[in-house]
Amino acid sequence: MMQEIRFNAFTMNCIGHQSPGLWTHPRCRSTGFNTLAYWTDLARILEQGLFDGVFLADVLGVYDVYGGNADAALKAATQVPAGDPMLLIPVMAMVTRDLGFGVTSSLSYEPVFPFARRMSTLDHLTGGRVGWNIVTSYLDSAARASGQTRQRAHDDRYDVAEDYMQAILALWERSWEDGAVLADRARAIYADPSRVHRIQHHGPHVQLDAVHLQEPSPQRTPVLYQAGSSPRGREFAARYAECVFVSGPTAAIVGARAQAIRALATAAGRDAAAIRCFSLATVIVAETDAEARGLLEEYRGHVSHEGALALMSGWTGVDLSSLPPDQAIRHVENDAGRSALDNITRADPDRSWTVRDVAEHVGIGGIGPVFTGSAVSVADRLEAWVAESGIEGFNLCSVVAHETFEAVGRLLVPELQRRGRFKRAYRPGTLREKLGGTARTRR
Repeated sequence: MMQEIRFNAFTMNCIGHQSPGLWTHPRCRSTGFNTLAYWTDLARILEQGLFDGVFLADVLGVYDVYGGNADAALKAATQVPAGDPMLLIPVMAMVTRDLGFGVTSSLSYEPVFPFARRMSTLDHLTGGRVGWNIVTSYLDSAARASGQTRQRAHDDRYDVAEDYMQAILALWERSWEDGAVLADRARAIYADPSRVHRIQHHGPHVQLDAVHLQEPSPQRTPVLYQAGSSPRGREFAARYAECVFVSGPTAAIVGARAQAIRALATAAGRDAAAIRCFSLATVIVAETDAEARGLLEEYRGHVSHEGALALMSGWTGVDLSSLPPDQAIRHVENDAGRSALDNITRADPDRSWTVRDVAEHVGIGGIGPVFTGSAVSVADRLEAWVAESGIEGFNLCSVVAHETFEAVGRLLVPELQRRGRFKRAYRPGTLREKLGGTARTRR
């Protein structure tokens, strides 16, 4: 039996996520991001298309590296304004039965105790359809907004993350025993106090002495996603992640990163085959190849190149406004995100990326590949990418909301189903079970 290809919709509670300037397209609905209808319509489209989930990105802070201010980001609506992603989940869950929700939340700015309760609450309300994309953040503007002078050094953030995970997993998995909830009306006993425990954690970065406020949710621990591609990020993913978001300019590079994570997971005593790897990609699909190419050109006419450079400057910590358009970009070490800069320098040494190239490329779908064509052509390319990289699926970016995802569900999914490469119905159970795992995380 051929391996199924999985899809997550990669989006954000904002106007311009990974395609800066496309909000100006007359068919784009993203300026309605502050309305309930925008998100309920999206949820219905995704569930009809049998997407495994919606992967909600988030960022705290504004993209103010480019030109030393946030002007370019504000003009292009590049991930600002941005709303809280967690508040979208109950809204979308109300109109769906099976769609999963992977929500990004930075442990650098979320105290363990209230965050553990919030995620357990969401897991209850969705019937066990929640995942957490674990990030440590990468913008100095986020640190300043939270009362810090600047963000911690890149690798130091993962030291904090290790301590954080030990504390939060203890709350989710060990505070309430199985069977602690009795709900015994006759004896007027809801919970057995002898089976509910205080969690005491005294680590170098996290101090905790508390009983988890929520009773065990369907999954207890939400499905754990992780998107770090740096060496420390991969080590962290190998220890904790069940789904890993891997980016890269080619299938070979994505495959090498996924293979490295799986090798580290094996060394840590985990079943590497249980880790699902998703690659960043954008799909522009139409009835014919020519029509799809026409759409791509139409979309490119709405790209904000300045907005794209503001996005890339934030990701890399490099002020691209200070470089001439035809200047080749070189690798530098700093405390911003590492993988974005690696993708255009060290990861793809056969290509020299100029500032102009970056603006063009990032303008549609960020730093991932763009697959354009008919359903047959795009399916061929996705199958080839999966075969070469060994990944399980894709986090698909939207170019024009909700046109991009609607076309994927209407045209591409049936073609992949015809090839036996895409599910025809959701599996029963929690998000973890739908992804092929057990009801509970194995810890």
